[in-house]
Amino acid sequence: MLKTIGLPDAELSILFIGDRAMRSLNRRYRKQDKTTDVLSFSLRGGQFKHIRPEMLGDIVISVPAACRQARQAGHEIRHEIERLLVHGLVHLLGYDHERNRADAQLMAKKERLLLKKMS
Repeated sequence: MLKTIGLPDAELSILFIGDRAMRSLNRRYRKQDKTTDVLSFSLRGGQFKHIRPEMLGDIVISVPAACRQARQAGHEIRHEIERLLVHGLVHLLGYDHERNRADAQLMAKKERLLLKKMS
């Protein structure tokens, strides 16, 4: 994925957790007291972004949420995890679907392109 987006030397961490831990992170960092499927924590902003610019950040995925969503969509868990990884990565690149409708459309387009290139 990183090579596909033109950042072959970039780094990110991926953490797979359960719903309980995800709910705790979501409550702490987004003030939403519920679980979610994926969270991204960027290291590309803030006062220390120049220290290790190749470090993109962290992607956290709730495996139970991914399993539920895969079942609902009728596809394999592997496909859902890939989708969530792409979604998290696109957030780390600065896209945000919650900002406004135009940004949501732009983010969705970027995700589709990345998923297609991965296929």
